[in-house]
Amino acid sequence: MTANWGRRAGVLGAYALALALLFGAAPLLLTDFRLRLLAQFLCLAMVAVGIGLAWGSGGMLTLGQGLFFGLGAYIMAIHLQLADAGPGGRPAFMVTGSGVPWWWELFRSPVTAVLGIVAVPGLLALLLGLGVFRRRVKGAYFAILSQASAAAFALLLISQQNSIGGSNGLSSFRSFFGFTLADPVNRRMLYFIAAGVLVGMVATVHQLRRSRYGELLTAVRDGEERVRFLGYDPALIKVAAYALAAVFAAVGGALFVPIVGIISPNSVGVVPSIGFLIGVAVGGRATLLGPVLGSLAVSYAGSTLSENFESVWIYLQGLLFVLVVAFLPAGVGSMPGVLRRWGGRRDPAPVPAGPALVDDPGPASAVPAVHTGGA
Repeated sequence: MTANWGRRAGVLGAYALALALLFGAAPLLLTDFRLRLLAQFLCLAMVAVGIGLAWGSGGMLTLGQGLFFGLGAYIMAIHLQLADAGPGGRPAFMVTGSGVPWWWELFRSPVTAVLGIVAVPGLLALLLGLGVFRRRVKGAYFAILSQASAAAFALLLISQQNSIGGSNGLSSFRSFFGFTLADPVNRRMLYFIAAGVLVGMVATVHQLRRSRYGELLTAVRDGEERVRFLGYDPALIKVAAYALAAVFAAVGGALFVPIVGIISPNSVGVVPSIGFLIGVAVGGRATLLGPVLGSLAVSYAGSTLSENFESVWIYLQGLLFVLVVAFLPAGVGSMPGVLRRWGGRRDPAPVPAGPALVDDPGPASAVPAVHTGGA
């Protein structure tokens, strides 16, 4: 009982610290430019939260989250372009005399645009997940398929010059649901929205991992055949996590568009998808806060180094991923356990109740108990 109360106090303390930093310290200490940059990083961290659930808890190496990030981003960009054009108008980049494509009109309304940001990636992930996991495709094969989907999506976007802007993408947005983007107050509002959404996503994953479904998802990761023997369908358990990760990525992409002001195929292809994964690997895929902290750290390092060493960062990013996989496969969050082992101290016995915030979750072979109800 004491351990449970201590764990709950630690979780509440972590949330309180995050809220104080995001909603108090950051707006007071950062300039408008740095705050806008942080908002951009928070959008990328939303993708990392979903990857942490799918990869860390479910064992699905999602190398194609750029697909869902791009779907959410382009749906938002289409709506903003139509809103700026006015009722019945069309974007300036479209060929004179050509009408707006019918699928653009689906997202002219703010309501349908918001619904589309959630529904389109979620349904696509549901269909892809059922098609893949029903056939028991997993491991490297699933990773290759997911990465191929992101590559195909980027190529499709490049080929649609007249309808989506091709390789140039969509940009020059003037408003966001009626709020002028040129106003610094509205740009700060976008930061607060991104921060609130990210905290909500982390809280959602925390509750899921503590629930019966979270136990099943971890059990599927560590012993899929055992779960099938107990009467559960591992495919449905995986699909639910995969679809939720897709929705998280799409929401991050949708908020990324008004904050950054542009979306193009360069932001949704294979390289960005790998970048999302690197942040999760660095922070610790099986921890709660590790994916967020790792994503923020990698994004900040990329922004800082690219300003001074533009051609070097991509190599450093790859080297960082190799080093983490080779020497810290559980991420930086496992450093306390690694240091204790190096110091000749044994790790304490793992506590089975609930996931840790930033600690090493323990060996991947430890399958949590799955209750069958009557057995």
